[in-house]
Amino acid sequence: MYKTQENSDRFAMGISMACVIHCFFAPSLIVMSYGFLSFSVDSEIVHLVLLLTTIPISLFALGLGYKNHKVLLYLLIGIAGLSVLTVAFLLEDVFSQPLERFMTSLGASIIALSHFKNYKKCKEIQCNCHD
Repeated sequence: MYKTQENSDRFAMGISMACVIHCFFAPSLIVMSYGFLSFSVDSEIVHLVLLLTTIPISLFALGLGYKNHKVLLYLLIGIAGLSVLTVAFLLEDVFSQPLERFMTSLGASIIALSHFKNYKKCKEIQCNCHD
């Protein structure tokens, strides 16, 4: 069970960084792909899949972290990041593209920070949850 804490933190950090990478590089890759692909990937579906993957994994990992380390701040930081990411997705049509990208990058970075802090706290107190 304890190995699950480490794996879920790492996976959640990876998904958060995938959101940031997608935000910055997907537009240019999509433009370049139109020349040799016969189909296109709907951006809304990609965003929805990333969001629906990020939320449960992050809540699971941060919940385990809180259970193991009793540091509520990391859980709250993660929830704030998930909230920013969710607002950016839900109001995607309302925001300008630069604002939506900024909010998505900010939310994903906050989530990654909360998982990193969670991971570092475990190493700091030398608990056995990552052994």
